[in-house]
Amino acid sequence: MDDTDRKIISQLQLDGRTTFEKLADIIGFSNMGAKKRVDKLLEKGIISISALVNTEHTDLHAALVLIEIESTEAMHRLLDRFKECPRVVNIFTTLGGYNIIALVVAENRDTLESISVEKCSLRSSEGIRRSEFYPIGRIHYSPFLLVREYLTHKEKKTTPCNVDCHPCNRYKAEKCVGCPATSYYKGNL
Repeated sequence: MDDTDRKIISQLQLDGRTTFEKLADIIGFSNMGAKKRVDKLLEKGIISISALVNTEHTDLHAALVLIEIESTEAMHRLLDRFKECPRVVNIFTTLGGYNIIALVVAENRDTLESISVEKCSLRSSEGIRRSEFYPIGRIHYSPFLLVREYLTHKEKKTTPCNVDCHPCNRYKAEKCVGCPATSYYKGNL
């Protein structure tokens, strides 16, 4: 990456819909030159173009989940179990006391509490030594998150983590809207 790439990336972060004409003005290239540079960044996997969701306008509630896993095998099982979960925005493996930190979202506080304590929780996975759950009050600098909307199919019969929501007391008591990937989902994700 050089200074030209950095200028392109900075502008696209401010406005992902910036035209090639405007990018060309910013970097001092022709429109075609700007397009080629963007294409090269995309081709090399340095940038990707996607839609981020504004958590303030969609009233989504976010939380950080910190998990200490007892083994590499347990970590891989957890990562596999939740790779298709629409509530998981991101999972980071770390070198600290907590091996995994996850960013999760829910439609309301009750559902956020459910995904903190129920069978569908990251913290309910086998091989966890300890965990902490921190609801996020406010996201500063940018409320936009890469919520994985493409995983909210709403027609599946089984959740991606293989938990059945129907017998869950919180789901029955309408304290949880269920899994966004399933047909019995009652939320707006």
